[in-house]
Amino acid sequence: MPEVPTAVANDSISLSVTGSGGSGAVTTGLILLEAAARAGYFGMLSRSAGPQIRGGESAVMLRLGAAPLQCMDDRFDFLVGLDWLNVNRFVDEIPLDRASVILADPAAGPVPAELAASAARVREVPFKALASSVPGGRPNMVALGALAVAGGFPREALEAGISAVLAGKGDAVREASLQCLALGYAQGGACLACAVTPSQQPVARWNISGNEACGLGALRGGVRFVAAYPITPASEILEWLAPHLERVGGSLLQAEDELASINMIIGASFGGVPALTATSGPGLSLMTEGLGLAVASETPVTVIDVMRGGPSTGIPTKSEQSDLNIALYGLHGDAPHLVLAPLDIADCVSTTQWAVQLAEHLQTVAVVLSDQSLGQSRTISPRPADQPQAPAGRVLAAPEGAYHRYALTDDAVSPMSLPGMPQGMYTADGLEHNPHGTPSSRAADHAAQLEKRRRKIAAYAFGDRWADLSGDGETALLTWGSSSGAVREAAQRLERDGHRVRMIALRLLMPLPCDSLRAALSGCTRVWVIEQNHGAQLFHYLKSLDVLPPGALSMARPGPLPPRPGDIVAALTEEA
Repeated sequence: MPEVPTAVANDSISLSVTGSGGSGAVTTGLILLEAAARAGYFGMLSRSAGPQIRGGESAVMLRLGAAPLQCMDDRFDFLVGLDWLNVNRFVDEIPLDRASVILADPAAGPVPAELAASAARVREVPFKALASSVPGGRPNMVALGALAVAGGFPREALEAGISAVLAGKGDAVREASLQCLALGYAQGGACLACAVTPSQQPVARWNISGNEACGLGALRGGVRFVAAYPITPASEILEWLAPHLERVGGSLLQAEDELASINMIIGASFGGVPALTATSGPGLSLMTEGLGLAVASETPVTVIDVMRGGPSTGIPTKSEQSDLNIALYGLHGDAPHLVLAPLDIADCVSTTQWAVQLAEHLQTVAVVLSDQSLGQSRTISPRPADQPQAPAGRVLAAPEGAYHRYALTDDAVSPMSLPGMPQGMYTADGLEHNPHGTPSSRAADHAAQLEKRRRKIAAYAFGDRWADLSGDGETALLTWGSSSGAVREAAQRLERDGHRVRMIALRLLMPLPCDSLRAALSGCTRVWVIEQNHGAQLFHYLKSLDVLPPGALSMARPGPLPPRPGDIVAALTEEA
């Protein structure tokens, strides 16, 4: 695929739509994103909702530009308020200023004080009154038309977006929506913001969410069985995988809880079928005993943890990178395993695929740390490059004579037998064992198997995919997961202003390639570790491994507010 530059500030436009449950705020955003793709823009959509199971207020945030985007901007150009019910819950997430424009329905009452304090301009459009003139009309479609005029978006693309997104709603809904769009468009008025020129590059583009991308990566990695208990914000992985697994001969089972789901996938994998579950923090904590069983029995399984604000049920619909500690340290005993984190939505495909393949080859547990920001956001982006060379698959036994399931091989990876395989019988459970698989409490057997399980992961050559490295200079920005998008844009802004900056975005967190990281940081006099949690979990993990140079600094901020490029730039320039 051709290289496409990443957008920088002032080369994009940001919009938000808010409304109460059923007002169509999310649908409006999805149509606008689809229309933007058809008009040649790149884009990103994230969404925010309250903790309610169904209904309630919601907001979508979009950023559109002429080049691929991986984070939200520092501010928003437009806010469309379909109504003002509980909009105060989103004010912190939608920063406005005097250059912003609020499109509001006068029937909804005055603009709330929290928004009016931004000094943003207000333009009134009677969304509900106009929609009522159309049988089956919806105010959000009127608002979409008014936004098209204000933002300078092509009407034809919006009409095509409506037809695509509402295709399953029937002709009557589509026609009513098009009429409402026209009514909103007819409100006229000059374009209120400088429209961004769409890209004319003939590149193939995806419209995909992070959760869908993780599902696709799981299929590409060979997963053919999934058992899981639904939990926000991971459930969409299951919803996407259920039909797609069937098409490749696999199956998905909704378990009664997380304990059942982890044990089901251990059983499936023990039977020879690559298996996966998806959950969030509370579910991951319930799975830790089962994960220890998979480590001890050397049964490959993959867990996708779509992180949300914690602890406990915390803020279940909003993002935070605060499950790192439990992913790294949550298992009891000495239980070496893999922890990986995708760096953006498109990277969810290849990182999940890589995690599944590594788990299969190394016969261990792989935890993939996504989060709500990645999982429930959508992007219009170039089709990502296909996965490079994958590790060899599961090492299967061809027993002749005595079979040693946990033989102490040179690379510490022992051939697996499958149930029913002639001469491949052994005792399979979670007890410590000798090389034959016979349960053993002998100190020598325990030490040998502990070292075997450690060595097969520590000695494996993971290659150069452990991190994305870019830039140079004596200042380094070190980050992981979904924070990478904001950090990448901050680095671009600093370079544009004449600063030389390195960026290191960690994809493989356990085992951490310490020597490679020290080499990447060589010569750096200023290192910032940037992440979205309150306890600086990555910073302290890196300090414990003694890989940071003296004086390294932490920028750790809890969710649900996302890290923004401007905040990172400000912190660095103030510290300099």
